[in-house]
Amino acid sequence: MPGKTSELKYITIDNRLTYALFIRVLFAKLFPQGYFYMKQFLDYIPLLCFLVVYMIDERIVSVFGYQYTLGGIFSATEILFATSILVYGTFFIINRKLSNTQLITLVAVIVFCSFTIIFRSEAILKWKAPVVNWIFSAIFLVSHFLKGKPAIQRMLDHALTLPDDVWMKLNLAWAGCFLFLGCINLFVAFTFHEIWVQFKVFGSLGILLAFNIAQAFYIAKYIDEDDDGTIEASDKAKIDTDKNSSQPT
Repeated sequence: MPGKTSELKYITIDNRLTYALFIRVLFAKLFPQGYFYMKQFLDYIPLLCFLVVYMIDERIVSVFGYQYTLGGIFSATEILFATSILVYGTFFIINRKLSNTQLITLVAVIVFCSFTIIFRSEAILKWKAPVVNWIFSAIFLVSHFLKGKPAIQRMLDHALTLPDDVWMKLNLAWAGCFLFLGCINLFVAFTFHEIWVQFKVFGSLGILLAFNIAQAFYIAKYIDEDDDGTIEASDKAKIDTDKNSSQPT
């Protein structure tokens, strides 16, 4: 009997690993080029579910014989909690880790949603977006004064090559952006009660989109300069090679 129990345990673990590997391969096949964009969309699913349930008028629904009140802020909070666990749990199964931003977001959801549900206080949930944005702002700001690369360079230097002073300016800009997002979310949440959820979902997204567009225009000239420099260096190397090959040996 002990031998059978151990064997069954190993089979179960092996099946879980096989299942996780299958999911990773499936996602890689389905989204070979667009996995990054799919990931960004999946990050947004819990908030979209939260908004949809929040907009529904409260009603009693039966789920497997259990009576559940669907609609309203507290039902939406429970949905936000559940979908966040599901989405980030899926990320963890596929990647076997969560990024720092995903981890911070997940912890904030668990903490603020739990206290909102326990104390039935909408005000607690209103603090989630400001606090999360201020944490991100603090990360960028602290990294600016530490030795080594600033936070934005650590995130993007695999894709971009920029001068050090540009990285520092971008880092401060992101710190300011998240600081502003936290403040504006807090202001709207406690001043415009009727629209704070909609602003939390779409307003913040719009601000980040506008900021990213402005950032793209700002760094475009540096990318063009790098590209021109690369072409010139490549052409020069080719000319030198041609000269050397044409000389008699």
